[in-house]
Amino acid sequence: MSRMQTIQITTHCKTEFVEITGTVQDTLSRSGVEDGILFLLCPHTTAGLMINEQADPAVAHDISSFLEELVPERRAWTHAEGNSPAHVRAALIGASLQVPIEGGKLCLGTWQGLFFTEFDGPRKREIWLTVGVTRDCS
Repeated sequence: MSRMQTIQITTHCKTEFVEITGTVQDTLSRSGVEDGILFLLCPHTTAGLMINEQADPAVAHDISSFLEELVPERRAWTHAEGNSPAHVRAALIGASLQVPIEGGKLCLGTWQGLFFTEFDGPRKREIWLTVGVTRDCS
């Protein structure tokens, strides 16, 4: 991956967790990178990225439900746009990830997957990817 790559995502709900592991792995596979660190950045202030369990969709639902309780819609928010809860939820999740690459594959735990987290949808979004390649200097 000699330069930054972009993955496009379309969300369909106000709050949505989109599993992107396969799409990210496909992009990585096309790059030809065998070993290094994959950096992912969500350039949106009302969305984020996380690593969590991908085998059971109830986990994403539970996280979403908890964030809705923790950061309620109805509150004395001062941000004029009306989407303050989305900004706070995205800040709690985070905007970036780093994942090791070995043998051209993402190094994730057995149940782990990569998720794009939407809090102000539906929208067209993107994620930026780049790789730090390890070099043998001997």
